[in-house]
Amino acid sequence: MSVKKSSKLDLLVRVRYSNPLPAPPCPPKLLDIPTHPMRYARPEFLNAVASETPLPVIVDAECGMPLDLGKWESLWEENADDSNLNPDPLNLPKLDPKDALLLVDPSSSTGLYTNGHPGSGSGTSTPLAHVTWLRKTEYISREGVQRSGIQEPKHLVSASIDISRPAQLRDIEASFAACNNDFSLEDLRHPNNPKLTAVESYPVLPDAEIWANQYDLFRFSERPGERPVDVEDPRLDCAVLRPMKTEHDSFLAYYLTQDDDSATKFKETRFGLQPYEVPEDQEETIFHFVRDYETVKVEQEVPNEFLLVLYDGDPSEELDAVLDESHSKLPPRAKGAYYKNIERKMLLKKKRANIYDQYEDKWEIIRLLHQPMSKEEEEEREEALAEVVDPMFLMARGDADAEGEVEMDEGGYANGVIDVLAES
Repeated sequence: MSVKKSSKLDLLVRVRYSNPLPAPPCPPKLLDIPTHPMRYARPEFLNAVASETPLPVIVDAECGMPLDLGKWESLWEENADDSNLNPDPLNLPKLDPKDALLLVDPSSSTGLYTNGHPGSGSGTSTPLAHVTWLRKTEYISREGVQRSGIQEPKHLVSASIDISRPAQLRDIEASFAACNNDFSLEDLRHPNNPKLTAVESYPVLPDAEIWANQYDLFRFSERPGERPVDVEDPRLDCAVLRPMKTEHDSFLAYYLTQDDDSATKFKETRFGLQPYEVPEDQEETIFHFVRDYETVKVEQEVPNEFLLVLYDGDPSEELDAVLDESHSKLPPRAKGAYYKNIERKMLLKKKRANIYDQYEDKWEIIRLLHQPMSKEEEEEREEALAEVVDPMFLMARGDADAEGEVEMDEGGYANGVIDVLAES
């Protein structure tokens, strides 16, 4: 006995390739189909006819506004009367009643108008801007708020301020006295949390040791490297970011050391030397390519974020000035909060690998060694350091800018050595 298997393939074909006939435009003959007569009274009923009908637009050379210049003799004859064109402001001609309505400001008018003619009404007419059916409600409410906010200007008597040089010096000296003599930690109150009390105060000073450097802050959308988030990675704070460029894109190549020992040894060697000091028998540190990162957001100006170092001072340290490699003596480091501004902030995300990208010079390995600063780099560093070391820097910079001798960057500082601060 054979069993026949049913198939729904024909049903699927009919559904997939269905082609229903459109509804008839009018009822067929001998059939009574009720149709509401208001269907033909709607505005959209004639939209198809209106869109297919061309509108004849006939515009003459005068654009529909003929102007006969022959009526004014002053345009063609010399010494002719031009009172019709340039009437006397003190003796203006009588205005035609048809044009009087055009000179009325509806928003400031107090009379009523009926059919275009002014009348004497008992009430005040509603300004044109407050007609509900003329404009949207959101615009009317916004304009009402703006009008309510407009008030008569108050005439404030401003006191005269002495801006002479002796007055400025006097005010500056008074500010130092207020901070040094009348300063008390017990009187300080937190603006948001009154339970907090101040326990220590630091003078805020520019960090002269790193002021010549330029720092950028990089934020990663994900933790860089191949290790999980819960595993400590000492290699991240000594990574290398190398700018890369293709034909249509610019990005950053990210490099890390192969193991933790190489990163730890590199940091110990770096922190064991004076700034800009190069060891005699230095060993190269090898960094391996990890992946490419592309910039999502770049902030060229960072006015509210700084590098801040709180230094309490050490009595056992010598107070002699530190002599660096550029032979410029820095002042002794006293107790204070030392700051350095951040030049730029960048948000990085992983760049999708593209086999069709043509790199100019892609490196798989970087062998890192330190070298002494060149003479040009030392001069640029001295110019940047003079901003916080030289008391006559402002006067010297004004003279140099007038002569065009100093090249400043967008941040207002001389170009110098660039260090990178990375934050995951």
